[in-house]
Amino acid sequence: MEDHHVIIIGGGPAGLTAGIYASRGHLKTILLESMIPSGQAYMAEKIENYPGFPDGVSGRELIERFTQQASRFGLDIQQFTAVDKVEVTNEKRTVSAGDKKFSAPALIIATGAKWNQLGIPGEEEFSGKGISYCATCDGAFFKDQEVAVVGGGDTAIEDALYLSRLTRKVYVIHRRDQLRAQKILQRKALEEPTIEFIWDTVVREIRGEDTVKTLLLENVKDATQTEVAVNGVFIAVGQRPNTDFVQGLIELDDKGYIITDQNCATTVAGIFAAGDVRQKSLRQISTAVGDGALAASTAERYIEEKL
Repeated sequence: MEDHHVIIIGGGPAGLTAGIYASRGHLKTILLESMIPSGQAYMAEKIENYPGFPDGVSGRELIERFTQQASRFGLDIQQFTAVDKVEVTNEKRTVSAGDKKFSAPALIIATGAKWNQLGIPGEEEFSGKGISYCATCDGAFFKDQEVAVVGGGDTAIEDALYLSRLTRKVYVIHRRDQLRAQKILQRKALEEPTIEFIWDTVVREIRGEDTVKTLLLENVKDATQTEVAVNGVFIAVGQRPNTDFVQGLIELDDKGYIITDQNCATTVAGIFAAGDVRQKSLRQISTAVGDGALAASTAERYIEEKL
């Protein structure tokens, strides 16, 4: 059993920022990450809305900078360490990862979320090359071009409305004949002239060369197939938070996100959550960084009160 002041699970922007703050505060801190590279941010070809990089920065460079800074302050980063279970006993939070166990009075969960994928040909090939899962992150790259949004919920329609202010044309492709989004969003989208709805349709294949060129569509009612030319496609069919290992331990919302208070504290004392894994309205690198700093500061105060 390895004892620490703080255990962080997850090596994305939230986890690394928490690691910077906790380690700089002279807390013995370990960060457990199941893989390398880590998180959605690392995979981004170019990030233009993170402050301090006027010309943009690749996700890989940004995460590497975070990692270097955290390491400089003494953060112990354990890669390829997948967490199986978290237990709470008295004043200790125990984390099991394979045959290893780690304990600490404070635990910060920063495991993020995964975008749901369509699982079709071309999706993996053109990820970051015309395919995006975040309109607010990547919409500016498609200024005055034609794009598609796949989905019919709040996120899809919000993305379509956002993209309609930047692009020449937005196709919304939905497998049903009516939307699931809030009525007010539906009304706005249906009244927007740059948005065109393609109902009862699914995407069967994403095609292109170096970047996305066309989508192969299929009508779910009569199986007819058509091809539509687009410069990009935004897949908005939901996210799934990485919270399986804390099911039944802390309170989650109906989508599986961790419920916290304004200081990133969960419903279990000594356990905090930061970044995309937390229930919140905006999931961006900048908000993940803020969460990480806040979670670490709150954890430090918690430890001071207990020790």
